[in-house]
Amino acid sequence: MPSITSYYGISGPVPFVDVNVEADNLQFLDPHAIRLARGPQPFARDAIICADTFLHEVTNCVIKGTPSHVLRGENLLQHFEEPWETRLGMSETGFNGHGGADGIGTLIWETLNDNVSALVRIGVLKQLEDLPLFVEGVDRDITSDVTTRIVFGPLARFTESMLAKYPEFTAGGHTVGTFRRQVWDPVAREWDEADFNLPVADGKPLLLVPVGWARANLLMSAGRFYETAVLSYAQLETAARAKNGKLIKTPKDTLKKRDGLGRGRNTNYRVTFRAIENEEDLLAAFKQFVASKYESPDSGQAA
Repeated sequence: MPSITSYYGISGPVPFVDVNVEADNLQFLDPHAIRLARGPQPFARDAIICADTFLHEVTNCVIKGTPSHVLRGENLLQHFEEPWETRLGMSETGFNGHGGADGIGTLIWETLNDNVSALVRIGVLKQLEDLPLFVEGVDRDITSDVTTRIVFGPLARFTESMLAKYPEFTAGGHTVGTFRRQVWDPVAREWDEADFNLPVADGKPLLLVPVGWARANLLMSAGRFYETAVLSYAQLETAARAKNGKLIKTPKDTLKKRDGLGRGRNTNYRVTFRAIENEEDLLAAFKQFVASKYESPDSGQAA
């Protein structure tokens, strides 16, 4: 099955993810990767603005809590159609595998209002990439789908810029079509619609993704957060000082077997909230850890 470059006959390194045009690819749009990549501009900046304003609007509705805000907050989360234009992800584990887009929106809304409302209200949970750490059922596939819909506008504008750069998209019988798609308006903070010129591959519109924005696994996954920030904090909670002054920590494998410290998003929340009560922000520390391990992609190489 052909990649984008082989399908269009484009040679050399390209600044977009060179996915298969005829099937889903095991790559997932990662909002934190977009944040750390910081390029290409202005598309990365616009994408982060879309992601941040969207979640801010939703969490503000949680905090306000009036009947009108409840209706608005849940409604904002009911606009996640299956984002097949990127060819990313796995359709069987995306929206179709979780009861549809409306079901995902309701799941996120209920979790923000119940399970993790304390983190929302004190301003700890405030970025889109925070959701997979605490919302059960939201992993790399759902995160990718949701992110794609929220940042569809910047992705489409990036795609249009690639059409201008690579004439191969309109050569040899290849066509470009105008498609009306739902977009998030970060100024009005409302869902809107806009027309975009997108290449047509295998009979369907194609949305290009900048190199570095998609990954096989999320930079901020629930498991990575648990193994690093959560268990490390639990070690400090249970540590004892030896006579020689050395700090003795319980091994993480032992902690995992203790009640209340088993792997899962409930543990992630409980330990995170306990840490906040002790003026320790595990989410901020985790993001610093992720940034320290992050390697910037070469814009000339496909992810």
